[in-house]
Amino acid sequence: SGIFKKARELTVLCDAEVSLIMFSSTGKLSEYCSPSTTTKKMYDKYQEVSQINLWSSHYEKMQAHLNKLKEDNSNLRKEIRQRMGENLNGLHMEELRGLEQNMDLALKVVRERKYHVIQTQCDTYKKKIRNLEDTNKRFIRALEGRDENGELLFADGSGLDYESALALSSGGANLFAFRLQPFQPNLHDDAGYGTQDLRLA
Repeated sequence: SGIFKKARELTVLCDAEVSLIMFSSTGKLSEYCSPSTTTKKMYDKYQEVSQINLWSSHYEKMQAHLNKLKEDNSNLRKEIRQRMGENLNGLHMEELRGLEQNMDLALKVVRERKYHVIQTQCDTYKKKIRNLEDTNKRFIRALEGRDENGELLFADGSGLDYESALALSSGGANLFAFRLQPFQPNLHDDAGYGTQDLRLA
């Protein structure tokens, strides 16, 4: 705290540019920099005055890493071209044999994946076909006026109209057919005044 206080006093009283960096034994960072400058500007000014390049070692490491990445990229491109059948003149017998084995293995993996995709698509199409066949059967039964067991839905054997059959084939559970019949045969000609019941067929 006393050192930082002195740094601030130097900044104000002497109109100096001060940068102070400290690390404790536990690695904790404490720093102070004059408001009129930045730590980077202080480093740059230090390098300019002392003729010491603080970043040369770091730059060399970055350059070495960049060169390594370029070499890896070049090797990968060369391997890709060789897998495409190019640039094979400089390869020895063992290298050619290894390249051939790698290509055979890659071809096997690709072929197995292709067959898997084909099988999956076939299974999906088979399910769709079965669903369409079931829907078609339900539609035909509905047009004929029959239930799932083949029993007639109507006592007189009459079928449905198109709209009703379509609704029934789509699973319409609330579709019922009714037939109006005279309750007493001797009232059949009684101008509609006879007692009649609504019978569910």
